[in-house]
Amino acid sequence: MATKKDYYEVLGVSKDATQEEIKKAYRTLAKKYHPDVSTDPNATEKFAEIQVAYDCLSDPDKRANYDRFGTEDMNGFAGGAGGASGFGFEDIFSSIFGGMGGSSRQKNGPRRGRDIQTEITITFEEAAFGVEKSINVTKMDTCSKCNGLGAASKNDISTCSRCNGRGTVVTQQNTFLGTIRSENTCPECGGTGKKIKTKCPECGGAGRTRKNKTLNVKVPAGIADDQTIRLSGEGEAGINGGGSGDLLIRVNVKKHEIFERDENNILLDLPITFSQAALGANIDVRTLYGMVSLKVPAGIQSGTKLKLSGKGIDNKINGRKGDQIVKVIVITPTNLTTKQKEIFNELSGTDETKNNNLFDKIKKFFKQK
Repeated sequence: MATKKDYYEVLGVSKDATQEEIKKAYRTLAKKYHPDVSTDPNATEKFAEIQVAYDCLSDPDKRANYDRFGTEDMNGFAGGAGGASGFGFEDIFSSIFGGMGGSSRQKNGPRRGRDIQTEITITFEEAAFGVEKSINVTKMDTCSKCNGLGAASKNDISTCSRCNGRGTVVTQQNTFLGTIRSENTCPECGGTGKKIKTKCPECGGAGRTRKNKTLNVKVPAGIADDQTIRLSGEGEAGINGGGSGDLLIRVNVKKHEIFERDENNILLDLPITFSQAALGANIDVRTLYGMVSLKVPAGIQSGTKLKLSGKGIDNKINGRKGDQIVKVIVITPTNLTTKQKEIFNELSGTDETKNNNLFDKIKKFFKQK
């Protein structure tokens, strides 16, 4: 299972890796082993391992516990998963007396399930207009056979007689420091507060099993690259009646061949000829909504920006709609014919703003829409 493997090895990073290095490694591996695109026969298992490792190492508190105790959850520390070192004052008391009085939390209380993470990749157009995608996730889900009871039937569950359902037991010891009161996990029930006579054959008493699940995700119009969609309750199932965690879906948006995005605006570079720049033209321009005629005024300079109102992203997340900004790029002609060179030479020695005959000659050699 993923939790038994070294998280740093799973992500292929060193133990002193920065958060940026961890994130970069995770994204690279997640894309490689995503079940929707990977041809690796073990892609689903590897992808789950990568998710678990990143969930721990991307959280500073979980990572600190993992580095020290070999587990991200202090409540799950059982003395040696990762070789703890550097015990403090409370650690010494804990190792001698089983914990400081009142410090142990009740294990049999409801615990929320873990959040899980995955990724999807969509096109530029799908991000602009929205799309519905099917994704596969692997998670700990409520056992379908026992509905989370962990027992073969309700009659197989009874309250632990040693802790009376608390999940913890209190002991007292007389020491050289005085009487020490400690509260520890009940050894009879393991902290659940209940005893199961016959465990569920499907989950072995855990109440949860690892499952693959297919979900339909509605990606809202206007979502941007690296944004996250949260599906509440679609994470891992809770424990002892606790609520389920959430599913966090990071969205990767593919680059477009000609468009770029600036918030809700669409940016487009439009190459035009010298004659179109000098004389003006009506040019058909590509937008997300089809071809649109754009009027280029005579005498326009390279780098000038023209606006197509309302032709940007219709963002359903913030309720705003952008424009398409067209940047005019005047292309210098190459490989001129002898006749074209003569015309340009003639033009260079005149007042080109008044000599309309020269513009008429130029129009014959450069196409204009």
